[in-house]
Amino acid sequence: MSSSSATPQVTRPDEFVIVLDFGAQYSQLIARRIRECKVYCELLPHDTPAAELAALKPKGIVLSGGPDSVYAPEAPGCDPAIFDLGIPVLGICYGMQYMAHCLGGTVLPGDKREYGRTELHVLDGSDLFADLNPQLICWMSHGDVVTTAPPGFTVTARTENTPVAAMSNTDRAWFGVQFHPEVVHTPWGIEILRTFVTRFCGCAGTWTMANFVRQAISDIQAMVGGARVVCGLSGGIDSAVTGALVHRAIGEQLTCIFVDHGFLRKDEGAQVERAFRDHFHANLVHVKAEERFLTLLAGVTDPEQKRKIIGGEFIAVFTEEASRIGDVTFLAQGTLYPDIVESGTTGSGKKAAVIKSHHNVGGLPATMNLRLLEPLRNLFKDEVRRLGEELGLPDNIVWRMPFPGPGLAIRIIGEVTKERLEILREADHVIVDEIKRAGLYRKLWQAFAVLPLVRSVGVMGDHRTYAYPVVLRAVTSEDAMTADWARLPFEVLERISNRLINEVEGVNRLVYDVTSKPPGTIEWE
Repeated sequence: MSSSSATPQVTRPDEFVIVLDFGAQYSQLIARRIRECKVYCELLPHDTPAAELAALKPKGIVLSGGPDSVYAPEAPGCDPAIFDLGIPVLGICYGMQYMAHCLGGTVLPGDKREYGRTELHVLDGSDLFADLNPQLICWMSHGDVVTTAPPGFTVTARTENTPVAAMSNTDRAWFGVQFHPEVVHTPWGIEILRTFVTRFCGCAGTWTMANFVRQAISDIQAMVGGARVVCGLSGGIDSAVTGALVHRAIGEQLTCIFVDHGFLRKDEGAQVERAFRDHFHANLVHVKAEERFLTLLAGVTDPEQKRKIIGGEFIAVFTEEASRIGDVTFLAQGTLYPDIVESGTTGSGKKAAVIKSHHNVGGLPATMNLRLLEPLRNLFKDEVRRLGEELGLPDNIVWRMPFPGPGLAIRIIGEVTKERLEILREADHVIVDEIKRAGLYRKLWQAFAVLPLVRSVGVMGDHRTYAYPVVLRAVTSEDAMTADWARLPFEVLERISNRLINEVEGVNRLVYDVTSKPPGTIEWE
């Protein structure tokens, strides 16, 4: 079998837009917003040569924001020849400043920096601001300003501190905005992006999950040929959608290997079996390996070590099962774009910091003898859910909250034991049940229990208790890149607390985590 782990490129639609990434925290969000306009979009490094971009034939190019100053000696740039390609260009924040700098305008440090909510005054509503109010609220994040627009440009918006808050050269289809249209704090921002990609780039907005399925099936069939594939099911939405998509593409050539490491939420193993064995009639191998994983984790308390042990053993189980199946060439797994970013393998031209090593793309042994098949690696979570619905997956899988590969093992802060797993599993079930009863399940990104290995004194039935506290973690987010703690109603917190203490043996206290991401991560380990 091949030892390569490279994933073949997925075919791009005929209409797509490229974001050149200058290192902004919002770069991925620009791509996500453009996709919401039903136009496919992907990120490339800021220094991608113009000839390479021209060969791809994008309908438009967006220059992202970034943390640098365009006049600094080491400031990142793009190939200036992109402005000779005849392709519409939109610069956002640093991207606008870079356009001005390259095309003859002036960029200087601002007298006052602008961060956060800002009033925007539209001076010319004939292009990107068509059909919008002249007085708007936008989100700013900059210290430098364009003081003079380049020749041929019209200043189309300003703020109190920024004389050129937007500019355009409609003859060349070049546009710049100093604010961030991609963030939710610019509530009308998606209309700016939609106008750019439809009116000026000429995109029809036909990129849908139905179209994605057709193209992905064709790509998978071309990649795989007559080879056999194993898909690693973990119980979560990402691997489930991967399995369903690959099964639709190659049918009997796929065997789904469901490694039940014992760290799943309550009843998830049975739900996975029903979906793939009964609903899709797929080849399914259910490996119940809880004791094997617990043995390896005995005495282990370091979270990074836990992740690597679980990831390594997960792949070891795949390898063993694949060898029993026969000549298997590919391992299909549910890697998403945010996984790639947080695992330090972003294609932005800069190596991202490794936050956690065991996403799908982390912890893979160098000697793995299977090629990776990752058909979702360019999708965000909301797109994967829509794809799951398109493929006919049951709602209880499609709308299941994200769950880490190592499962409950990294929600126990310390050594993992069978007893602690049972406590945490029951506590998690209570939390999710009450969140659903309150009608909040689909409004939250995640809600779950964490079990720290400390004990607190309590009183139950006039007796002293000395038991575990449970930490409730509930967050709102759009893509897990950032997250805010959820403002759960007090009555919901009260019901969760009462049920945990009354129903879960070994628990006598509930505490609520009110940390956002950043500075915290969503998971505790």
